[in-house]
Amino acid sequence: MTAQRQPLAVVAGPTASGKTALAVALAKVLNGEVVSADSMQVYKDIPVATAAPSFDERDGIPHHLIGHVSLSESYSVARYAEEARRVIDEIAQRGRLPILCGGTGLYIAAVTDNIRYGEQDEEKVKAIRARLQEEAALKGDQAMWDTLHTFDPTLADKLHIHDRGRVLRAIEMYELTGVPMSEWHQRQKAEPSPYDVKMLVLDFKDRARLYDRIDRRVDGMLKNGLLEETAAVLRLESPTAEQAIGCKELRPYFDAECSLHEALEVMKRRSRQYAKRQMSWFRRLTTAHVLYVDDYADFDLLVEAASAFIQTD
Repeated sequence: MTAQRQPLAVVAGPTASGKTALAVALAKVLNGEVVSADSMQVYKDIPVATAAPSFDERDGIPHHLIGHVSLSESYSVARYAEEARRVIDEIAQRGRLPILCGGTGLYIAAVTDNIRYGEQDEEKVKAIRARLQEEAALKGDQAMWDTLHTFDPTLADKLHIHDRGRVLRAIEMYELTGVPMSEWHQRQKAEPSPYDVKMLVLDFKDRARLYDRIDRRVDGMLKNGLLEETAAVLRLESPTAEQAIGCKELRPYFDAECSLHEALEVMKRRSRQYAKRQMSWFRRLTTAHVLYVDDYADFDLLVEAASAFIQTD
């Protein structure tokens, strides 16, 4: 890595691909700390639904930007980028390697591409977000995607119609700034990044193995208290929390509209669909180094390959 820019490692990939375990192992080898890049793990009170790493999984490695935002607060990619840059600087000042880890491509790009959205009025953000969520609930995903397409077809064409979270964030950003998010990205590319980024993307040649991991993760969530957590969240009537995969799929079960088995099957299917959208996003990153998890006989070999890539000049 060059001396002129701050070294930054990135571990990205679809849900259940093993990002957290790899980031923790790399932090031990490379004297690092982990910065989460997950748009839902920032929230308190939903660690099971968002698959936030437990203290055991963190294995003594400091993790940042997990569970620090109330479900009643508004949160945006702009706020995330500002907080992540601050935390990355603090880690570097301690002489340690920042390791950005997560599956929210928009959040990762905001940091690695040095996208700066400017100051925002948090109350205005909150009001716009609440209105857009109400509109989405009333009109549906297709109508919101169509709205985005009218002013930002470039970004809309990259997003799945049912990727409601990202579609609404893009509309929100346009309403706040008058500038399409794709244009923000283009503007910022002219500005050099302060980071020397080494980006790893985890993938699977045999997709069935990833989907099996996703299914097993959902089963594990149930054992770890997903029902109790979801029941508490639904009592809060938080539109933000209900966007988390798990909460919205289980609502029909709590409303006695389907069985628990049926709700969990929907959750597994939507998690697999989400993983496909994540993989589509990361495939477009030409500078990323892809590691196919199923190419490695064991986890130690995967860590060795990832560590070697990050330490290359």
